[in-house]
Amino acid sequence: MAHRLTFENSAELGVFARLTNSYCLLAQPPVEATTESQRFYAEFARVFGDDLPVVQVSIGGNRIVGRVCVGNRYGLLVPSITTDAEIAAISQGVPPNVRVHRVEERLSALGNCIVCNDSMALVHTDLDTETVKIVEDVLRVQVHRNAVGDQVLVGSYCTITNKGGIVPKGVDPEQIQELATILGVPFVAGTVNNGSPMVGTGIVANDSAVFCGKDTTQGEEACLRAIFRPAK
Repeated sequence: MAHRLTFENSAELGVFARLTNSYCLLAQPPVEATTESQRFYAEFARVFGDDLPVVQVSIGGNRIVGRVCVGNRYGLLVPSITTDAEIAAISQGVPPNVRVHRVEERLSALGNCIVCNDSMALVHTDLDTETVKIVEDVLRVQVHRNAVGDQVLVGSYCTITNKGGIVPKGVDPEQIQELATILGVPFVAGTVNNGSPMVGTGIVANDSAVFCGKDTTQGEEACLRAIFRPAK
């Protein structure tokens, strides 16, 4: 199944969470969390239990952790606005073999500009060459510069795991096949949150679980289950 949630009345779960196969980062809770936000934290904790660390963090004092960082089972890249205290807190929460690296990059919303699984990454066509080298080194991935349709914010318009990937409806079938060949996983075209093309911000997934916004329809959820094949 796909777990349908909201955070502070937002269905864009990928703005507030970063999920990999070795850790999960969630935005620090507000002082007075709504009932829906409390369920957001409780559901991640319930699904993963002791199987995977779920860490509540801020990055640069912000809660939009899913948009400003990117990672996989091997590493985590955070932007230059991340404080030393935040890096220390993240490093303490994730497994010790996960490398946490601060990146000096003009395109600082790393989660919008990079999407990856544990072996491949798709990055914004204008990402700095030095940043690409860091992505390859820290995340241990092969990097491909490409767009998703006409969208260069690949992290906002694509979600991939080691099992599959999703891009918005309307992307040319030939490009979908190209992405599947490049990244080595099957792809599907779909939407989330009742027709939104921003499948990168509306979906949070790893190889065992999928989370999506509460506005996601049954048909959209069925598409997510088919391509990501979650066990939890």
